[in-house]
Amino acid sequence: MGRIFIVDWSNRKHWQQQLERHFRLRHEIYVVERRWQALARPIDIEMDAFDTEHAIYLLALDSSGAVIGGSRLIPTLHPHLLGDVFPQLANGAPPRAPDIYEWTRFFIAIQNRIAGRSARLAGEVLCGLLEASMQLGVRKISVVCEAFWPDRLRALGWRVEILGESLRQEECEIVGAIIEVSHAALEGTRHFYGVEGAVLHPPGVPPSFEESQGLGA
Repeated sequence: MGRIFIVDWSNRKHWQQQLERHFRLRHEIYVVERRWQALARPIDIEMDAFDTEHAIYLLALDSSGAVIGGSRLIPTLHPHLLGDVFPQLANGAPPRAPDIYEWTRFFIAIQNRIAGRSARLAGEVLCGLLEASMQLGVRKISVVCEAFWPDRLRALGWRVEILGESLRQEECEIVGAIIEVSHAALEGTRHFYGVEGAVLHPPGVPPSFEESQGLGA
């Protein structure tokens, strides 16, 4: 079975420990490691205005249920980063539609990275993103990302369109982009990272997690 789990408003009560760890990992990576001080808060948790009931989290878990990677999807008909903070990255007209979701907060825990090359876990999270998007009926994904990401994704077989001019931030140069969700992108990503089969876990809370962590219905 896959180890990428979809967590949303409907099942969040089953995943409170993992969600808290998810937010703490985001702080460790984005605030401490990458020094994005605009995200800093008095507590060691990174949450923003878009961590609402509309957010959909993709959590990568190890065999014990610990969070080791993740990402986030947000429907573009609700407030989101490109539409409400950086519309200039899409020339003032960020795409919004029921089948367009925004992708943000992609991360891999430090101990699961491999120096000098992209870790397989990164590929699993990317595959999970595409699999979850297909399951949710998402046709396209919008994203605010660092300027190197579009070419990196194109190398996997993803179709990526830059929506406007880049913007220099204190930490990096960012762009707005739209990505086509497709089986070709999924297969290309699986091939590049050596991922065989689906990584997305079937809906529900795994019994082993229920037993070991007391996560009830």
